[in-house]
Amino acid sequence: MRGVIIEDEEFAAKRLAQLVAELAPELVIEASLDSVESGTQWFANNERPDLIFLDIQLNDGYGFDILDVLEEHPPVIFTTAYNEFAIRGFKYNGLDYLLKPIVKDDLKKALEKFKKNITRNGSASNENFEHLKQLFHKEYKHRFMVKVGNMFKSFNVEDIAYFKSHEGLIYLYTHSGQSYPIEYAIDQLENILNPIHFFRINRKFMVSVKSVSEIHSYFNSRLLLKILPKEEEQVIVSRERTTNFKRWLDM
Repeated sequence: MRGVIIEDEEFAAKRLAQLVAELAPELVIEASLDSVESGTQWFANNERPDLIFLDIQLNDGYGFDILDVLEEHPPVIFTTAYNEFAIRGFKYNGLDYLLKPIVKDDLKKALEKFKKNITRNGSASNENFEHLKQLFHKEYKHRFMVKVGNMFKSFNVEDIAYFKSHEGLIYLYTHSGQSYPIEYAIDQLENILNPIHFFRINRKFMVSVKSVSEIHSYFNSRLLLKILPKEEEQVIVSRERTTNFKRWLDM
């Protein structure tokens, strides 16, 4: 079987290719493309593959733009940092819809679905549609309960400026400058917080859009942030997350 990856972040494309090679060695990735232009040109000059891994937001447009110029296309596994395109993805016969960063187990299930359920014309089952609807209507956490001395206090998500990992604990920082330890891992926060309002910028910080006051270019293609309330430690957007961070702020 033949596959194509269309992804404008080099790190994400390489990681996806590695995971595919591990989980489905019979699926050969014939090309890794990084734009609408290169994707359109590749399909104009090559035989249709069996599967497409398609990032929805590319530097020069949307992945949907590539599909629009094709008379027919194979099954598509969409990859993106946001779930707002889920229902539109179904309209393009999306086989599955994976949110970045891609979880290995989720990719494994998508590949198993491809092998078992997808016909050559790329039609999606009702099961796929229900999966997309669940992504689109996903419920996110609204409040956090924290212990303050011998008491407990509840904070609405809207009151939280950012989360920070420090010495093995995750701390919640409010817009008013308070901080409290919480019993969550930062990986868990990525799954339970609305990605419209919160973004994980590196291994230590997850920030709300309201907390970002200044953005500066930083060496090695990274970004340096000033967040409120003021953080003494340098707050840097990692290189592999910079592109999606810019898109997140531009939504």
